[in-house]
Amino acid sequence: MKIAFLADPLSSFKIYKDSTFAMMREAARRGHTLYAFEQRHMALENGIVSAEVVEITLTGEADAWYSVVGAASMQLNAFDAIIERKDPPFDMEYVYLTQLLELAQSQGARVFNDPAAIRTHNEKLSIAQFSHYTSPTLVTSSETRLRAFHAEHGDVIFKPLDGMGGAGIFRIKDDGMNLGSVIETLTELGTRTIMAQKYIPAIVHGDKRVLVIDGKPVPFALARIPQAGEVRGNLAAGGMGRAQPISPRDREIAEALGPQLAARGLLLVGLDIIGDFLTEVNVTSPTCFQEIFDQTGFDVAAVFIDAVEAKARR
Repeated sequence: MKIAFLADPLSSFKIYKDSTFAMMREAARRGHTLYAFEQRHMALENGIVSAEVVEITLTGEADAWYSVVGAASMQLNAFDAIIERKDPPFDMEYVYLTQLLELAQSQGARVFNDPAAIRTHNEKLSIAQFSHYTSPTLVTSSETRLRAFHAEHGDVIFKPLDGMGGAGIFRIKDDGMNLGSVIETLTELGTRTIMAQKYIPAIVHGDKRVLVIDGKPVPFALARIPQAGEVRGNLAAGGMGRAQPISPRDREIAEALGPQLAARGLLLVGLDIIGDFLTEVNVTSPTCFQEIFDQTGFDVAAVFIDAVEAKARR
């Protein structure tokens, strides 16, 4: 198979932990041909979606980890599978990306995750579809509503709707210290919509990433545990990752959501669960493959490439 990875620059990969690299390594091990391109390499011309792509091979080296075999302009429908792995922020450029990929699909391209599904599943807002699994949540740009929510719940997390890696997340305790400043900053004086959630004390045991592949949960989660007084467990914010078997509640949530999300074209989903509560539904570029494999031996990348192969050959 010819598999193309739409990702951020290859030079930015930290291959010891990058999930996209784990996918590439497994695909290469199976004899598939690897290609890579970035959003800026895409074009729509005469109604056809194409990209300037590079064919790569993996070297097995830590630094110069890939070599370029060749480069060419190719129509996206020439690949057996395109794996969409561009990181947020989910801005208008990202929306344009999903629209181009959706057009490429109409021309025969096979894209995972489905671009329309990515576009319609905001990673923060999507939890509203499954509110019986969430802690109390408010989405608004209104300072009055945000203040009232804090007054009701006392200990609240505020965060933007388009961030990643824990960026822009604030905890305001019941003393209300800096509440006004946080609201003004995140909402940009009432012009941007944000999310507020009741603080979940179980965060001290980790913000669990539960991966779901083709509707089925991976049996191990990565609990990302806040360090050094942080409220954020995200690895990018310094959290410590601890792989562990998923709990009965984790499995309940994953098995309830998984088939619905898979039916919408979301082959790979990363559910974020704190304690017993669903906090995010990650669909753009879910991670933690390598951490789970390194600590448990469970090969998430192999399961994912199994699913890609099965979908692409239908």
